[in-house]
Amino acid sequence: MSGHSKWANIKHKKEKSDSQKGKVFTKLGREIAVIVRQGGPDPEANSKLKDVIAKAKAANMPNENIDRSIKKAAGSADSANYEEIQYEGYGPGGVAVIVETMTDNRNRTAGDLRHFFDKFGGNLGQSGSVSFLFNKKGVILIEETDKTDEDTLMMEALDAGAEDFTADEEYFAVTTAPEDFSKVREELEKKGYEFVEAEIEMVPATYTKLDDPKQIEFMDKLIENIEDLDDVQNVYHNWEQE
Repeated sequence: MSGHSKWANIKHKKEKSDSQKGKVFTKLGREIAVIVRQGGPDPEANSKLKDVIAKAKAANMPNENIDRSIKKAAGSADSANYEEIQYEGYGPGGVAVIVETMTDNRNRTAGDLRHFFDKFGGNLGQSGSVSFLFNKKGVILIEETDKTDEDTLMMEALDAGAEDFTADEEYFAVTTAPEDFSKVREELEKKGYEFVEAEIEMVPATYTKLDDPKQIEFMDKLIENIEDLDDVQNVYHNWEQE
């Protein structure tokens, strides 16, 4: 694995999220609500809920917001109409893009996405058109600090069942198979590690580099506009950013 280029995308996503915390919390609240409706409000009995709580905490969502979202969903049927739909397409320069949505109106969502793909030099494709270029992985990101010993963290992560461990100048990245994610995350949590990010993601198997300034500008705008849509939960791409 190449450390710097691989996790530059996550840094990019985190920076976007930091500037839009209110919207991020709203989307996390919706995700919590749907998962509570599917499996109940007890994290010990609903492993998906336990995972999304960890994801919310990594995004600095306050505990009271998380608790409020769970309680609201447990007593409400409002979230029952939301469905999870994945869209795939290509951005400018052939960059592969996967968009995970949670929507109560698939026609609106598809129309909004198609508009932005067309506007910024890409095209929305069929299901399966780019997902073969990604692997589903559990990703746990821990910020490098003077208190974190790289060798100790690596051994503890691998002992817990992680597939791989990488480090760059900013982050330690622990990757897992999707089915091992919860176990590894819980083991590292017990050891006192705090996460910058902790969720199951679509990780690119290969990357596409853009050299044309116009394509770079359009790719930035495509991501920004898609992420800003209320129905969009996650955006993954294989753009290798500098």
